[in-house]
Amino acid sequence: MANLGYMQVVRHCNQYCRFCSNPSSGYVLDLETAKKEIDDFAQRKYFGVILTGGEPSLSPLIPEITRYAVDHGLHVRMITNGSQLAKPGLAQQYADAGLKHFHVSIHSVREDLEDFLTGVKGSHALAMSALQHLTDAGVTININTVINRFNADHLDENVQVLYSRFPSISHQVWNNLDPSMGRAETNRDTAHRLADFELSLARAMRWLHKAGRTFRVERVPLCYMTEFAHCSTETRKIIKKEERIVHFLDSKGTIRQTDWMHAKSEACKRCSLNDICGGLFELGDHYDLGELHPVFVPAEPIVQRVLADQD
Repeated sequence: MANLGYMQVVRHCNQYCRFCSNPSSGYVLDLETAKKEIDDFAQRKYFGVILTGGEPSLSPLIPEITRYAVDHGLHVRMITNGSQLAKPGLAQQYADAGLKHFHVSIHSVREDLEDFLTGVKGSHALAMSALQHLTDAGVTININTVINRFNADHLDENVQVLYSRFPSISHQVWNNLDPSMGRAETNRDTAHRLADFELSLARAMRWLHKAGRTFRVERVPLCYMTEFAHCSTETRKIIKKEERIVHFLDSKGTIRQTDWMHAKSEACKRCSLNDICGGLFELGDHYDLGELHPVFVPAEPIVQRVLADQD
């Protein structure tokens, strides 16, 4: 099992994304606490650790945290908006320390829209510069995209533009918006219906599959991605019986997640994929359970395909 732990290293950020679920605070992670968390992951025989925030690259401790984690046998990744990595030399500095896997958050290739979603003029240009520096550093590059009302219609355009411009990008992660937390609860204009992204997401997945790229989809029920059900993060964790520990820098503290099932509708009981589907992730009242519908495809081939994957 490739369990990955999450560590928030800061809670402040240099962007103001309209849907951020971890708004800024004054909390920062000190080196000694980071070492204790890494020790815990190593003792649990986790595969690796993901540095997150806030914007983790705002912490001056990243190289030290990375070296300590690598010395304890952990693979290290970072989820970042890329703005700091637009600075010459930083990507290489991180790579030299052992941080060689980056998830860069980009939500639209349309420059004005990306700047609007992040709340910072010029954020699109910085992200593009970061991708170039990461490419030059020879590290693994993933793209993280939050599905929301403003990009739901062009998820396919996003991947075609980004992966054509930067062939070194290897993997895509889509996170369906959680409209009940953080700024999304205030900025209700970011919330969408599931049907809004169905066609665009399908086209994007098919394009990446044809191009030989891998991808994962989080918080999307399998009735909206049946063709690529084996690429659902929740489905994979259910089948592989994986867990996730997140060390938050707020009142939530440390959370160990082993249950990947969320809200289901009556229609789900008739679905052949019900036992391996995470359902509809929603802690608020936006998404309509009426948008869920049963599908009738065999689950066993999906299970076997997930178990056969090495990642």
